[in-house]
Amino acid sequence: MSEGKTEEVLVINFGGQYAHMIARRVRQLGVFSELVNPRDLTPSLLELKNARAIILSGGPSSVYEPSAPKVEPWVFSAGLPTLGICYGFQLAAKLMGGDVSKGEGEYGPTRISVESSPLFEGWEKTEIVWMSHADMVTRPPPGAKVVAKSEKGYVAALEFGTQVFGVQFHPEVAHTPKGMTLLSNFLFKVSGIKPSWNASSAIDAAVNEIRHKVKSGEKVFCAVSGGVDSTVSALIAKKAVGDDLVTVFVDHGLLREGEAEEVMQTLSGLGLKPKRVDASALFLNALKGISDPEEKRKVIGELFGRVFEDILSSDPSIRWLVQGTTYPDVVESGEQSLAERIKSHHNVAGLPPRLTKRVGLLEPLRYLYKDEVRAMARELGAANVAARQPFPGPGLAVRVIGEVTQEKLLTVRKASRIVEEEVRASGIQVWQAFAVVGDDRWVGVKGDKREEGLIVTVRVVTSEDGMTADWARLPHDLITKIANRITSEVQGVSMVTFAVSPKPPSTIEPC
Repeated sequence: MSEGKTEEVLVINFGGQYAHMIARRVRQLGVFSELVNPRDLTPSLLELKNARAIILSGGPSSVYEPSAPKVEPWVFSAGLPTLGICYGFQLAAKLMGGDVSKGEGEYGPTRISVESSPLFEGWEKTEIVWMSHADMVTRPPPGAKVVAKSEKGYVAALEFGTQVFGVQFHPEVAHTPKGMTLLSNFLFKVSGIKPSWNASSAIDAAVNEIRHKVKSGEKVFCAVSGGVDSTVSALIAKKAVGDDLVTVFVDHGLLREGEAEEVMQTLSGLGLKPKRVDASALFLNALKGISDPEEKRKVIGELFGRVFEDILSSDPSIRWLVQGTTYPDVVESGEQSLAERIKSHHNVAGLPPRLTKRVGLLEPLRYLYKDEVRAMARELGAANVAARQPFPGPGLAVRVIGEVTQEKLLTVRKASRIVEEEVRASGIQVWQAFAVVGDDRWVGVKGDKREEGLIVTVRVVTSEDGMTADWARLPHDLITKIANRITSEVQGVSMVTFAVSPKPPSTIEPC
């Protein structure tokens, strides 16, 4: 995306939990934004990215710590409108000559009083914002104007001239009701940016990037699973290279009930017409005896690479590999230098190096969030795909805790079908609904006989982008119906539980 002429806002990521939320909010307002590591921020990067504004994110550090991340002072004289948020606000204040010290802290909903400022157009004299900080600006920089204070009397917002601003609170979260108004004021009234980022422009940028890289006569290979990410990637590649796209659907034996046939029909209807490769025996045999979830993901990634290599060997004119990597995949895999690895994704650094050395890699969705990809799917005429629940690339292997056995695979496949059917029939909109099974067992009574059976966990979550999620508050009658069907229809199950942990602290998928 960075190769186009789209105006960008760079969000400098200091490791705060809401850094990605800032980037998403900016995009929701029609402006492309990108997370940048503070040490990568240079004048040449501003030019390369066509940057029109900078936002400094929050973070867990204290600005007075020797090892605290920072930007160089030149940032504030670069001529670009700059907004510091929480830690970013404190850093700007310190670098411009102010003082930051530890205080009592403010957490959660906090009332602030505001003065006249371009940032606060549309705000009342007092508003509720979301605070989450222990440090505070105790002495503003010379010449800075305090434009907001909290009920404790702490500095809540500053103006540094006409282009540099800072707020102690988090405007990007929903708990700050006027937060989007503030971000809109910064983008459009302070920075003068014109909104131009939407699903259509994202598609055009991705298509142009592929055309720029792929030379005439070179074929492009794309593995499609039927999920929104790989399907949108394939459709974008199709627009870019036409008949030079080679699509393959790999059936790894870890799909949901009836999914292989459904996927082939859907993709053919979109004009992709992939070749189906049955590799189920290869994958299931390789997973025998493996219980560690990270190891399972690595094995599956390696096997995908092996299947891809066979396809590439059959056609030397294939010079490029398309992958449906999205921003959440990159973040969870620890590809961002400030992000911890949550879990490996087979489409992010999961393929063997010998494969990626052989062909070039195309990732048209790498900087996009899940909700943006769904919007692109609708724009591309794949609304039915956009409506599908996300399904992990490793398939049911990650919904089987411990070793993947035929018993557990059959159980999770049948139980997941029941969960999806009942949630769909209820009309309740959720992000994902599925079943999980492990090795734990529970004693049951069926037909007046003692029976020890598997425990099935039902997981239903709501989310906007897959980065964060909350468990869905399903009606008790619906949960009861799901549980009754699973224990009645799925052989060998004696207990059904319901997961109530959000993300974080849990992940959406069990492993």
